[in-house]
Amino acid sequence: MTTASGIDPRGPRFAAGITSALLLVAVLLGLTDTDPNPVDPGLLLTAALAALFLWSILSPRTQPWSVLFRTIVRPRLAAPAELEDPRPPRFAQGVGLLVVAIGLLLHLLGVPFALPLATAAAFVAAFLNAAFGFCLGCQLYLLLQRAGLVGRDMRRG
Repeated sequence: MTTASGIDPRGPRFAAGITSALLLVAVLLGLTDTDPNPVDPGLLLTAALAALFLWSILSPRTQPWSVLFRTIVRPRLAAPAELEDPRPPRFAQGVGLLVVAIGLLLHLLGVPFALPLATAAAFVAAFLNAAFGFCLGCQLYLLLQRAGLVGRDMRRG
């Protein structure tokens, strides 16, 4: 998924497809049990998804969906028409992590429906990326970049 000059844009979309499916399951599980319980399946799945979001921020090349795309899917595809900057998708993973982490925390604090609402919000973002190639977190990154808050090129003073 990563090369010296960028990443294959189909990799993050592939990962978003898997993530959106898992988030949809987490939403449904979260709706079945709103009591804070550490062995609640919705809570456990959302915690696993949070760990995967964190993994994709810290080591995107070793994250399971990246490895799956790179080893099984990518070899069967033609070369991408263009590569993309890896920073916006990585930022988007951070946004996903933040959203599900807030849902987890609020759920454990006893806030009703916090977990399914947070996972539903993350699902919408992942689904938009997977189905339509529209990455909400990437768009947020670009807005913040235009404002000079993120993504400054350190080589240029």
